[in-house]
Amino acid sequence: MSAIEAPSSRDRSPNPEQHEIDSLSPVLAAIVAKRSQVLERWWALYALHFADERTLSEREFRESMSAALDTLGSYLSEDIKGFEARARNRWSALAERGVSFAEASAILRLFEESALYAIDGLRKDASSYQLLRRHVYRCVPLIVEGYLQAGTPAAWEVPAPRDRKATGTFHGLVGTSAGMRRLYERIEAVGRAGSTALIVGETGTGKELVARAIHECGLRLRIPFVAVNCAAVPGHLIESELFGHVRGAFSGADADTPGLFRAANHGTLFLDEITEMSMAAQAKLLRALQERTVRPVGSTREVSVSVRVIASTNRDPEEAIKCGHLRRDLYYRLNVAELHVPPLRERRDDIEALAWHFIRMFNLKLARSIPVTGVSAQAMEAVRSYAWPGNVRELANAIESALTFGRSNSIRLDDLPEAVSGRAVQARGPMSLPEAERGLIRHALEAANGNISRAARMLQISRKKLYARMIRYDLTRYPRRSS
Repeated sequence: MSAIEAPSSRDRSPNPEQHEIDSLSPVLAAIVAKRSQVLERWWALYALHFADERTLSEREFRESMSAALDTLGSYLSEDIKGFEARARNRWSALAERGVSFAEASAILRLFEESALYAIDGLRKDASSYQLLRRHVYRCVPLIVEGYLQAGTPAAWEVPAPRDRKATGTFHGLVGTSAGMRRLYERIEAVGRAGSTALIVGETGTGKELVARAIHECGLRLRIPFVAVNCAAVPGHLIESELFGHVRGAFSGADADTPGLFRAANHGTLFLDEITEMSMAAQAKLLRALQERTVRPVGSTREVSVSVRVIASTNRDPEEAIKCGHLRRDLYYRLNVAELHVPPLRERRDDIEALAWHFIRMFNLKLARSIPVTGVSAQAMEAVRSYAWPGNVRELANAIESALTFGRSNSIRLDDLPEAVSGRAVQARGPMSLPEAERGLIRHALEAANGNISRAARMLQISRKKLYARMIRYDLTRYPRRSS
């Protein structure tokens, strides 16, 4: 039996709660077995996420979260009441220490990320992954009870960043440019208001990070945070994914499934790339938003939900409406607050800070024996001057590539991807116009993960015109990378 393999069916109790405990036990046992790796990653993510805004020192965090991992033993021994009591006391102690409720909620989410990093195969094992997520969500009421038990009103408040201009970090976002400062202000306002929101920005600008920041700035009960990429869910499955289904609703529906709206109840549901959803599904989404109810596929019963919906798109909303990609009535319902995420080319002052942010991140993720502590002047100049059609995501990929293939403690020009370093130009001399155009198209396709429509929007030309140039430059077989 593997580290995350569930017990055989003959060992399972018919009691549903006991059944889930039995199923979850191998996952929690794997976490306990790798507690040092989980704790190391947990601290690194916490320090990276909050930077200078964090409340706990490294010693305090490690002591508190090490004790939290110890309480999993109570769960494994089926002492659920003992587990819950100890968990409540631990969260209560954090409240008394001055850790805000929003920070505590983020710490819980970072635990999930730490477990996924430490346990091989957990992210690919869908059933085990969902069990872990349910366990994390069920800890949320324990946080609430712990904070109520502490009776510290200030702990419920969402603190403003201590020195946003100095640190350049805000709920995982990085940058001090004028555009980012305006975005931070709007995130705080929308988060506190609890409004539905629409995030507009090019591919790779960090729209999900913005959604998470809104969520973390929000009201104390707005947890959990559930995200779904509408473009990644087949059209015939999106309704079941969002609203759930009952057993027997369609072929393969062997059990009731609650759906993401109910999974996000009292929290935030983030619908990424809303314009990739079919018009029929958009109509049903509109009704769910208006009525605050969902009807699972195959059911005749409406289920009430209390969910704040945040949606995003990489298209211009008005153009998406004209082209039939977005219902106008849904746009009006979502557009209570619209936030625009600036592309990287409009915030060049942030590029160097972002590069260092990703260097720190991938030093931890890749566990390099020789961590990168410097960047050569040539390499940094190349990073600053590159166009970055894929925005922040492309910059992150470039830094990860440099740390993966580089061997020294400093990033050199040759460590960067060819598109960024311009090595092809240096080797052959000046490019001809067709060569330059082919290179630009290839880079846009790479940044768009092979999606022609997205690449066309990056290049600000029509999809038809882009495809014609792809034929001319023999780029029609450009591979689409798996995510």
